[in-house]
Amino acid sequence: MTDKEKLYNKLKENPRNIRFNKLCQTAEAFGFEFKGGKGSHRIYMKKGINEMLNFQSVHGKAKPYQVRQLIKVIEKYNLLKEEDDDV
Repeated sequence: MTDKEKLYNKLKENPRNIRFNKLCQTAEAFGFEFKGGKGSHRIYMKKGINEMLNFQSVHGKAKPYQVRQLIKVIEKYNLLKEEDDDV
């Protein structure tokens, strides 16, 4: 199992208990780039993907709907498979 798969599975297991920093790390592992943000918000984008991800920290935790948003984008664009193509 690759590192990306481990990160992805961790998100899917329990989207209600993900640390904000772990969510940001996972987005970056899948090729999303930090584009800015104010306060507790962080914006991530990836070339070739229309969706913009906006994450917000609440007491160090990620909001569950934002975790599910990242999961949905990973699945929609086959980002897990993308790694296999690179090898």
